Parts: sequence; structure tokens; C-alpha cells
Amino acid sequence: MDINTHWSEIRSVTRSALQSSLHCAIASIDSDGLPHNTPIGSLILNDDCSGYYFEQFTRGMPERFKANKNVSILLVNSGLGYWMRSLLTGNFPKPGAIRLTGVVGERREATEQEKQRWLRRVHSLRWTKGHELLWSKMRYVRDIEFTGMETISAGSMTKNHWKA
Repeated sequence: MDINTHWSEIRSVTRSALQSSLHCAIASIDSDGLPHNTPIGSLILNDDCSGYYFEQFTRGMPERFKANKNVSILLVNSGLGYWMRSLLTGNFPKPGAIRLTGVVGERREATEQEKQRWLRRVHSLRWTKGHELLWSKMRYVRDIEFTGMETISAGSMTKNHWKA
């Protein structure tokens, strides 16, 4: 499936997934070829099949990227309302999950615009102690160039999704 054709819908699924789950799972590969999943809450997609995430709390991923820069990212809308409506009607009204593949770049200093974009996402939590502890000093990002996408099927409940 062509990622460029579906990028707008991919961004919509990503937005819903991050709002409901507050994170996505990024799988990387270690030097022995073994996969490892890391929860990341700061993934942001751009308009051009690229994105970035803040590399703040990752410990092993930077080391794994020395051997292999390929990633697979799983995004799932886990909102209770979305699931209950879908189960009651027997149809997911819009795609609720997607798997993206891509290649990460080198760690770099975030631009002021990237920092502001992130702070707008977590703005509603600015009054919490956790906001200051977790997100006030976000400084480094890694770019991701997305190379592919895979739809997530739930049988007949998702049959009308991702039209070519």
C-alpha cells in the first residue's frame, strides 16, 4: 500500500492512537538481530511521510541504532468509547491501528519549533508536577523517514478501510 497516498489517513490514525494510548511501540533490532519494543509518547508526524520523536528516556535504543536504524512502529487506538461503539455496531468506523516502518536518523538537537509543537500536545497537563518532571527539558530528537505502512485487519469489522 502506498504510504504517500494514505499519509493524511495515517496521520489521523496516529493522532487518535496517541490521544487514547498516550504512546506507541517502537521496535528496534539489536546487534544479534533480536527485536526490542520501546514505548514512546512523543512521536510527531510531519506533512511529508516523515516524523520525529524526542529521545529523552530511551536507554537501549540509541545503542541498537548503531547496528540497525530500521524501526517498526505500532499505533493502536485503545479508547474505550471507540471500542465500545465499534463492538456494539459491528464495525470500526475508521481505522484504529496501523504499523509503520522507517529508518531513524542521528540524534540531534530539537529545533525551537519542534519543542513548541511537543509542548502544545501536552499543554493540557502543564499544571501537573509530572509535566515539569517529564517534559520541560525535552532537548534531543531523532528524525524518522517512513518507508512503509501495514494496515491492521479485524476481519469484516475493518473491510471498508484503506481503499486504494
